[in-house]
Amino acid sequence: MGGGSWTSKDFASYSTARGLDISYDSSGYATIANKYSTQDLYSSNFLQDILNPYGVVRQCCDSEEHPNTIPVILALDVTGSMGGAATAVARKLNEVMTRLYEQVPDVEFCIMGIGDLDYDAAPIQISQFESDIRIATQLDKVYFEGGGGGNGFESYTAAWYMGSRHTDLDCWKRGQKGIIITMGDEPLNPYLPKKRLAHVTGDNLEADIETSALYKEVTEKFDVYHLAVKDEDSSYEWHKRELHKSFGKYFDEDHLRVVTLDNIANVIVDIISKSTSASANVIENPSEGIAW
Repeated sequence: MGGGSWTSKDFASYSTARGLDISYDSSGYATIANKYSTQDLYSSNFLQDILNPYGVVRQCCDSEEHPNTIPVILALDVTGSMGGAATAVARKLNEVMTRLYEQVPDVEFCIMGIGDLDYDAAPIQISQFESDIRIATQLDKVYFEGGGGGNGFESYTAAWYMGSRHTDLDCWKRGQKGIIITMGDEPLNPYLPKKRLAHVTGDNLEADIETSALYKEVTEKFDVYHLAVKDEDSSYEWHKRELHKSFGKYFDEDHLRVVTLDNIANVIVDIISKSTSASANVIENPSEGIAW
């Protein structure tokens, strides 16, 4: 997957065809007008086939058009308190992509929706890696379930799991890591439950997937980040202490960022542009053809 390139014109045309009004921000980027609700922008009411994680492997392949692909998994928390952040990403997607392509012309995006494996009907959603307007078309198909539960965390490491075990990356074979960015407002989950994860992904699992072990695994293949969303509708302030404590076991201040709805786009662009040029994004001894 991943042919073509993002253009602002395509975004404006596609959004208008959906019946959405376009405005232009102070920097001149086409943006979906700030009058739409989460339900307006994420209208799916079930898991779409194209986002079904069961038995899939998402590929990010080099091509003549994009010879040095950089895979980015952007994983949105689609539980009830995160509607504002998901809406901000949809509105500002053109700004993110336009700015990135000025710096990283071979970036390809995989969109994920992450909920709670213990409680939600569709706790994992994962798109193809794409480099053009199909990023927007797949983002639109995300089912914003609005669920979650009372366990004090969401299944953020499902994005790590899918990245580690359900992707095939040409960059990894070249000795370069991909990037995973999760977004949410609750603490990091301590594990992924075996039974439910196996049911959702189709994988044969012998035990729960502990976060500490999964972090070591995924960071062989990806540079991982988390955006803690501070918003009047989010639960960040309620969970702030435990959120920083749990993520702080693994992430430094560069990899754990506190964001607002106003600066999400800037932070995403900053992370990707810096990570693609950082030495930490390079694998010293690349492994080729590893099968999990």
